[in-house]
Amino acid sequence: MKNPFHIMLIPTLGCPARCSYCWSSDPASPRMSIETVEEVVAWLSNLEKERVTFTFHGGEPLLAGAEFYKSALPMISEGLSHMKPEFAMQSNLWLLTPEIARILAEYHVPLGTSIDGPEELCDTQRGEGYFRKTMQGYEIARQHGLRVSFICTFTSRSFSEREKIVRFFMENGFTLKLHPALPSLRNANPEPWVLSPDDYGELLVYLLDFSLENLGKMEIMNINDLCKCVFIRHGTVCTFVDCMGSTFAIGPDGAIYPCYRFVGMPEYVMGYVHDRPALDDLAASPIGKRMQEFKEYVDTSCAACAHIKYCRGGCPYNAMVPYGGDIQGVDPYCRAYARIFDEICGRLDSEMEDGPVFDMMPFSGPRRREQKPGVMSLIRTQAMKDRMLR
Repeated sequence: MKNPFHIMLIPTLGCPARCSYCWSSDPASPRMSIETVEEVVAWLSNLEKERVTFTFHGGEPLLAGAEFYKSALPMISEGLSHMKPEFAMQSNLWLLTPEIARILAEYHVPLGTSIDGPEELCDTQRGEGYFRKTMQGYEIARQHGLRVSFICTFTSRSFSEREKIVRFFMENGFTLKLHPALPSLRNANPEPWVLSPDDYGELLVYLLDFSLENLGKMEIMNINDLCKCVFIRHGTVCTFVDCMGSTFAIGPDGAIYPCYRFVGMPEYVMGYVHDRPALDDLAASPIGKRMQEFKEYVDTSCAACAHIKYCRGGCPYNAMVPYGGDIQGVDPYCRAYARIFDEICGRLDSEMEDGPVFDMMPFSGPRRREQKPGVMSLIRTQAMKDRMLR
């Protein structure tokens, strides 16, 4: 299971790439100082949390440079040793050098990077040369033993290329995590690229089928998480949990936000690390109250939904976007979530009802009939993998 407490450090909102649908890049963004990291450690040392994951995000976190990570990683690891900190990073890898890779490897930092499919398709969405530069960084990461997973953003334009995209990932042996292109509170950049809820639902069902047909050949992280949360009746990723009070993002200046998607917007600041706020103080901020308002809205409006325990109304940020930051509805991708959850639940019910099927062979006793892998097969496979990683 993922750590229950998550801190996202945003060293800068700057980024050398210029992806067409990006909402977060800000060339004028400042960069986080190591003194701000010291303040983060001092703030968190007062919180009673046992396990924490720090994710370096952006913008492009590698813009912070090698010296930043040489200082920040041991500072956090030693200063918060009682919290057993683990690390992760989301980067386009353009600026990854052997020096930085060695530092990240020392602290076992897994990397997430973004590729939207084959080179031509990827560069159409993310800019000419993007694919080549990211793959150069990937080679450096691989040479230093860093674990890399790939996030693929599906847009209204790449949706029709889904088979080509998924086969590209499988043929290259890449672990896939998908994101739909989403609207933003910050700017209108993503709007021409936004994936509709209906297309997203269709995409998720397609990926479920693909996962089962290629079980053991390719890992699609979203499908694993969706099946797991249905099985254990609790969300396992931030979109499907009540993230209030368990996830925070720290901007370059030490401002605290409820999520990295709010970073850089002053009206969504909950507090500042140098003030050492208690979690109750953050919850009492205007945006903290609005996040709690979303939780209460879901409890009422989704009460009759069969999936409420493990969906929780989806992402509160997504829910705020159509209403300019207010809470007047659940995540607009509710239809997509309902479709894939209905599909998973229906298949699980059928598998449970059918039970094991046997052929009786003369003189050899019962023999299980060959069946196509189902949702339970995927859950068992993932459970075995999780056990091996412990």
